[in-house]
Amino acid sequence: MDSLPGVPCLVDLPIDLPLYSRFVQRLHRRYADELPLLPPGSPTRDSLRAVYAALQSRGLDTSAALRVLRQLTLERLAQRDCTGQADLAAVTQGMTWLAEVTLDIAWQQVMADLDALHGAPTQASGQRAEMWIVGMGKLGARELNVSSDIDLIYVYDEDGETLGNSEGRNKVSCQEYFTRAVKRMYALMGDTTEHGFVFRVDLALRPNGNSGPSVVSLGALEEYLLVQGREWERFAWMKSRVVAPRTAMLNGSAQALRAVVLPFVFRRYLDYNVFESLRTLHQQIRDHAAKRSAGHPERANDVKLSRGGIREIEFTVQLLQVVRGGQFPELRTRPTLDALQRVAKAGLMPQATADALSAAYVFLRQVEHRIQYLDDQQTHVLPTRDDDLAWIAQTLGHASTCSFLSALDAHREVVAQEFDTLLGGDRDCKTCNGKNGKSGHGREHAELESVLSDFIGPVRVRLAQWVDNPRVLALRDDARGRLMRLLQRTAQWLGEGRISEVAVLRMADWIEPLLRRESYLALMLERPSVYERLLRLLGAAKWPARYLLQHPGVIDELAGGNLFDTRFDAAEFEAELQARRAALQRTGEDDEESLMNLLRRAHHAEQFRTLARDVEGVLTVEQVADDLSALADAVLRVTARWCWDRLKNRHRDEPAMAIIGYGKLGGKELGYGSDLDIVFVYDDEDERAQEIYASYVRKMINWMTVKTAEGDVYEIDTALRPNGNSGLLVTRFEAYADYQQQRGSNTAWTWEHQAMTRARFVMGWPSLAPRFDAVRHAVISAPRDAVSLKAEIVAMRERVRQGHPVKPDQFDVKHSPGGMVDAEFAMQYLVLLHAPAHPELADNVGNIALLQRAEKAVLLPQGVGQAAANAYREMRRLQHRARLNEEPTQVDPLSLSSARDAVLAVWRFVMH
Repeated sequence: MDSLPGVPCLVDLPIDLPLYSRFVQRLHRRYADELPLLPPGSPTRDSLRAVYAALQSRGLDTSAALRVLRQLTLERLAQRDCTGQADLAAVTQGMTWLAEVTLDIAWQQVMADLDALHGAPTQASGQRAEMWIVGMGKLGARELNVSSDIDLIYVYDEDGETLGNSEGRNKVSCQEYFTRAVKRMYALMGDTTEHGFVFRVDLALRPNGNSGPSVVSLGALEEYLLVQGREWERFAWMKSRVVAPRTAMLNGSAQALRAVVLPFVFRRYLDYNVFESLRTLHQQIRDHAAKRSAGHPERANDVKLSRGGIREIEFTVQLLQVVRGGQFPELRTRPTLDALQRVAKAGLMPQATADALSAAYVFLRQVEHRIQYLDDQQTHVLPTRDDDLAWIAQTLGHASTCSFLSALDAHREVVAQEFDTLLGGDRDCKTCNGKNGKSGHGREHAELESVLSDFIGPVRVRLAQWVDNPRVLALRDDARGRLMRLLQRTAQWLGEGRISEVAVLRMADWIEPLLRRESYLALMLERPSVYERLLRLLGAAKWPARYLLQHPGVIDELAGGNLFDTRFDAAEFEAELQARRAALQRTGEDDEESLMNLLRRAHHAEQFRTLARDVEGVLTVEQVADDLSALADAVLRVTARWCWDRLKNRHRDEPAMAIIGYGKLGGKELGYGSDLDIVFVYDDEDERAQEIYASYVRKMINWMTVKTAEGDVYEIDTALRPNGNSGLLVTRFEAYADYQQQRGSNTAWTWEHQAMTRARFVMGWPSLAPRFDAVRHAVISAPRDAVSLKAEIVAMRERVRQGHPVKPDQFDVKHSPGGMVDAEFAMQYLVLLHAPAHPELADNVGNIALLQRAEKAVLLPQGVGQAAANAYREMRRLQHRARLNEEPTQVDPLSLSSARDAVLAVWRFVMH
C-alpha cells in the first residue's frame, strides 16, 4: 500500500494499533453488537443514513440512534486512520457527512414536533418559511475533525407567522417558532445521555455573539453585516456553508444567503486593512493560549493554537484570500489545502511554500486526530504520557517518539516562519515609533511636524501642506498612524539613498487624493517591497503616476516576486480570466457589469506589469510594443468569446467573423493608451447574418469602450473599414475583398492600400485567416504605376504634415521632415511598388526590418537602409520616453541631426 501524504511510511502498521485508544476500547465493550452495522470502508452519506435506519429498527429513538451513529462512525474512522487505510480527506469528509446527516435528521424531527404544536411557519406570500443551518469553520469547509464541536448559525428567509395547530390555535411568529426549534436542536444534538452526544454545538459566531438572538432572519443578518460586521467575522463567514436541511441545499434556496455573505467577505478592492485586524486577532488567540498554559507547561504543545500550529496555516491562506478574493474570484474556496494551491497558482505564494504548508497541515491535522482518538476529548494538546506519545508516533509511521517530535518541530517552524513573514510587513522600519495618538487636531499637527523634521528641501515643503489638509485631518486614528509610519519609513529610505526626491514628491501627489481609501496605506505599510518598487516607478517617469491615479489597485502587481523575470503570457492571461469567470458563474455573479470589470482589472494589471518592466529597463521599446500588442490580441479574443456567449440573437455556437488589425495594432507597435484600429468581417450565409453580426460588433465595442467603475479597456477606431465611417460596421468578407482588390465600382483608395501594408488577421473564424492573407498579398503585390503612386503618397504625406505643424526651431520625431512618418511613407511606397518582384517586402514585420530588407534587395543604397533603421529605432525610443514623462516629442534639431539625415536620405532617394 502506498504511503499517505504527510506520513513517512504506513506499510507495516499493526492492524491492532487502534485498540490502544482508550476511547476505541470503550466503544468495543459498549457497542460490539452494533459495530457491524456500518458497511466496510469509509462512512458515506448513504451508509450513515442506512445505519441510522437500522438502529431505529432495533428500537432506538431519534436521540439514541443519532448518538450511537456517531460512536460507530468514530470507531470506524479511528480504525482506518490509525492503520493507514484512510487519508486526512477521508477522515474529515466522513466527519462532515456525519454532521450533515445528523443535523438533517434532527431538523426533520424538530420540524415535525413543532408543526404539530404551532403549524408550519409561513411567509406573507403563503409559502413555508425556510430555515438554513449554516456551518462555519471546519464544518463549512468540510474539514471537521474527529472530536470537534460544530459552529452553527441559524438563519431563516423571511418573517411571518405559523398557521396554528390542527385546531388553528397556538400561532407564533416565525422568529419564535425558529427560536424554539434551535433550542430543541441544541438539546437533540448536544445533550449528553448514556450514549454520549452527537456534536457539541457552538452558536457564538452568530450576530452579536452570545448576547444576540439564537436565530436571525436573512434581512437582519444582511443589516448586521453591513452596519456592525467586524473584520474577524469576514474570516469566519468565508468558510460558511448551508449544511442542512438537505432540501434547502437541493432546491437552491440557500443561494439567497450566499448573495448576502459574499459582498461582506470579499470587498471589490484589494483589502490590506485586514492585515492589522488579523494580527490583532491572532495576538488575542496567542495571549489566551498563554494564559491557559500558565502554570501548565504541557499546554504549550498545542498543535492548533501554539506557534506554528494549524491556526497559523489557516490564517495565512485566509488572509491572502480575503485581501484579493473580491477581485480574483478563483481564490474563493473553503478547504485549506485547496486554497493553498489556488494562492500559489495565482502567484501570491511560491509553489514550494504552498506544498510545505500543505504537508505541515496534513501532518498537524493527523496528529490532532490521534490526540483526540485517545479519549474522545476536544483537545489539541500533545499528551504528556510517554506511552501515549509513542502510540501517536507509531500510528504516523515513526520508529520512535524522538523521530516524531523532530518532524513535528520541523513542520511547525516552517509554518511559523511563513506566518511571521506574511504579517511582519509593518515591523521593519527602524525609526517608525508607531504612535498614532487618540484625538485632537493639535496633537495631529505636532505629530506631522515631528515627522516633517525627518525631511528637507522640496519634499518637506510639499509634505508641510498636509498639516492643514482636510483629507489628512479626516483620517481615522489608525489610518493616520499608518500614514505617519509610512512617512517615517520614506524618510529613512530617502536618507539611505534607496529612493529619489522626485519619487517622494510624486508619491505625495499620487497618494493625497487616495487618502480616504485607507486600504492603500495599509498595503504600502504591510508590503515594504511593494512600496519601494512603487517609489522607484514614480521616480522614473510621470505617466506611471497618472496611470496609478486612475487605477490605484494595480500597485498590488508590484508584489509579485517574479515580476521582472517574466513577460506577458497570452495563454496564461486568458486561462486566468476564464477561471475567474467560472468562479463568478458558480456564485451567480457573472452579470455583464461584473464581467466587464473583470476584463478591465485584468487588462489594467497586465498593462501595469509591462509598464513596471519598461521603467525598470527590463524590456526594450520593441518588446514593450510586442507585449502590449499581444495583450490587445488576448483582450479581443476574450471579449469576442464572452460577448458571443451573451448575445441574445446568436444563431450558431461560434461566430463566423474575424477582426483585422490595422495601424499600430496591425504592426504590433502599440504603446500605452493606444487605440485599436480594427475592421470586422464575416462569412455567414444566414439571412440574418448582417443584423446579428452588427449587433455582436456593437456589443464588443461597448464592452471595451464604455467607462465603468473600473474605467475602460481600449478606444476602438473602425474608420478603416470599407467606405470609412459611412460604411457598414461589419462587412461580408467577399465584399471586403472586392473593395480592397479594386473589383466593382466601390473600391479602396491608395491610402487604404498603404494601411494594408500594416494589416494583419488578429483573431476569429479560422478559415478566414488564409483568405485574408491572400487578399492582403494580392493588394500589396498588385502592379502599380510608379509615378502616380509616388504622387499620391507624397500628397498624402503633405496633408499629414499640414495637420501637425511644428515650430521652425524644433524637430518633431514623428512629423518633421526626416521624422518617423517619412520613413513609414517611404517604406510603404517601396512595398506597394516592389512587392511583386520582392515578395519578402510583403511581410508585416515592422519598419525597421523592412528598411533592412529593402537595402538587402538593393532598393536602397548600401548602408542607407540600415542607417535609417537605426534612426527609426532611436526616434521610437525617444518618443516612448517622452510620452512616459509626459514631455513633448519636439526636440532641438541638433540633438537628432544624424538620425534625421539618415531618414531624409531614404526619403530623397525614394521619393525624388
